Amino acid sequence: MVHFVLFGIVGTFAKKTYPKTNVINRYGLIIPARNEELVVGGLIDSIRANDYPQDKLDIFVIAHNCTDKTAEIARAKGVHVYEYNNPNECTMGYAFKHLFSCIERDFKTSSYDGFFLFNADNTLEPNYFSKMNDAFEYYGKKNVVTSYRNSKNFGSNVMSCLYGIYFLSGCRFEARGRTVCGCSTRVQGTGYVINSNIVKDGWPYVTLTEDWEFSTDQILDGNLIKYCDDAIFYDEQPTDMKIMWRQRVRWSRGHLLVCLARFTDLIKALFSKKTKHKFSVYDIFANILPFCVVITLIFLLHQVILSIGMACDGESAKTILMGTLMEHPWETLIKASPIENVYNWITNNTIEGNIKLGWVPWIIRSAIPWYFISLVPSIVIMIADRKRIHNVKWYTKIAACFVWPFFIGLQFLIDFQALFMKNLGWKPIPHKEKSNFEK
Repeated sequence: MVHFVLFGIVGTFAKKTYPKTNVINRYGLIIPARNEELVVGGLIDSIRANDYPQDKLDIFVIAHNCTDKTAEIARAKGVHVYEYNNPNECTMGYAFKHLFSCIERDFKTSSYDGFFLFNADNTLEPNYFSKMNDAFEYYGKKNVVTSYRNSKNFGSNVMSCLYGIYFLSGCRFEARGRTVCGCSTRVQGTGYVINSNIVKDGWPYVTLTEDWEFSTDQILDGNLIKYCDDAIFYDEQPTDMKIMWRQRVRWSRGHLLVCLARFTDLIKALFSKKTKHKFSVYDIFANILPFCVVITLIFLLHQVILSIGMACDGESAKTILMGTLMEHPWETLIKASPIENVYNWITNNTIEGNIKLGWVPWIIRSAIPWYFISLVPSIVIMIADRKRIHNVKWYTKIAACFVWPFFIGLQFLIDFQALFMKNLGWKPIPHKEKSNFEK
């Protein structure tokens, strides 16, 4: 996975820019909304404030399992609104699926050059569509193009600041470097444009993390995902631990399900002569692996093997290989195995069940290098993207940087919880942060 580091270095210092095009494409704008009455108007207003010709933008809102006034507010803004209520189909992918079927029925999917996929809490920079249209046209309208995901509540508290760092890291260290190097990146939630041909037969991705599923299939189909750094949209991030944990467990579970569903296809594609962009296939394969689970299992197996090796001496090994195993199998296995030696080793290194203080320096020595290495990306983001990070107090930035390694380290616990959870449903993340268009 060393190429992750190389892409990160490239993305830190370089980016892909796109020439201005005179082609004005027609787009459908997809907005799924579940009880988003506080924020959906802000996204629509920011779309209307864009410098792109408004007659080339059709806004579609799908009020999905709503119990508030989301649909009423969206209709009052003069956009196309559909309502869909099915408690058994509650992921955002189901909202996309239903809305695209409605668009095909009422407007014809082929009447659009492409579709933008947003979330109801997003807001956009005034030149967003112009910049994305430049990139979309640059790739001949064939490639998916994703954009710069900023946070509109970056400075609310340390938690929202950590989320902001997380998504900016994805843009700078993942998407920028891959696009500069000619490889495929992935979409992060929303804020991307697709060719209408992709959904000519509807939207099939309905898992907990439809973005990962969509990204994997696009790369398997030979369709690269590119990145436009100059197109900026804003997202609202959680501000408390409970919501953060719930959301990340859902992401992790969805990530795992995509890995299980596409594992065989990716392996076959890696060794198929017909596969285009094999390195991008390998890259997405490395991305969807449950890295924290895999690395933890390898570490535990390593420790078991080392413990057995340390506990066994030459005589024990000789006894097993050349001794009296056939004559006295049970006694031989007990005496020759590391069980007794391991027990004695543990006893000698504990005092009344408490680990000796000699272990503490070892733990600290192991944790300190990891902590400072993990600290580097957050500091780089704060420096490199400082002009794009707004309304964040200096002490919040410092606190977030120092907490960042723990925020990332939690992924080990989250991945293992997601691994064993069943019937993990999708629950909406509450949004209430008003954009500048609503103030």
